[in-house]
Amino acid sequence: MHYTGTIWRPPYEASSLLLEVTAGCTHHKCKFCTLYADLPFSFRMSPLEDIAADIKEASEMYRRLQGHQITRTFLTGANPFVLRSDRLTEIANLIRAGFPEMETIGSFARITDISTKSDAELAGLRKAGYDGLTIGIETADDEALRFMNKGYLAADILEQCGRLDRAGIRYSFFYLTGISGAGRGEAGAKATAAVCSQLHPTLIGANMMTIYPDSELYQEIQRGAWAEESETEKYKEVRTLVENLNIPTVFAALGASNAFQMQAKLPRDRQKLLDFLDHVIENVGEDELRRYRESVHHL
Repeated sequence: MHYTGTIWRPPYEASSLLLEVTAGCTHHKCKFCTLYADLPFSFRMSPLEDIAADIKEASEMYRRLQGHQITRTFLTGANPFVLRSDRLTEIANLIRAGFPEMETIGSFARITDISTKSDAELAGLRKAGYDGLTIGIETADDEALRFMNKGYLAADILEQCGRLDRAGIRYSFFYLTGISGAGRGEAGAKATAAVCSQLHPTLIGANMMTIYPDSELYQEIQRGAWAEESETEKYKEVRTLVENLNIPTVFAALGASNAFQMQAKLPRDRQKLLDFLDHVIENVGEDELRRYRESVHHL
């Protein structure tokens, strides 16, 4: 299999076939991000012959596991959904040729990847099997989005994910707890809940801001241009987000950046989740939470 650098996937894609079709990120400007720092380039598309060879290798492997079928593929790279619709369709055709039982294809996507596709193209991609995108919106706090160089604003999240809803392409959001900075987390959470509550994410996954010395954000902190939330503030921010979400969805905090992992259905389990977060806020000290943050040497 052709894999380049560290391969990132959401926790819920653990049983999916991981297929590299891109490596790196087309944006590569978010101040907090170091995920693709190990690559000698910003972004690269995989040659179709490499993709076809990997599908063939994976298909032969799964055939040896008698009775085991694979029904979902997750395309790796920071934002494979940036690829043109015709190339994504060609990749879907290659996957189905090797795995006739394949039902859906997912990937990470940026908000800007959606905006480059027409409504007809999105509908065609859904027909080709694309469903269940993971979108790192991070927040709907416009001030934070601008400062972190995300390349879009809250209005773009609403517009582009509304188009996914109309195309029938399901999606999950990643929320980055702490992105708004010290003293602004709960306001950022409320803004994000207001936007999410107008959309239909199947899951909202919270990750905790973890700042590394090789990030541009670390340099901003050294210059005094930005201040990190305390760890306790981050849990208050998560609580505010959960309290203000007004849609049926799954809320999860399952990544390594979270000292306490959780998953619950909203609104059914809201109070149970709020009680758990209150317990963390009231009974787990800042020092203990900070020790965990400092132990996360790499996400």
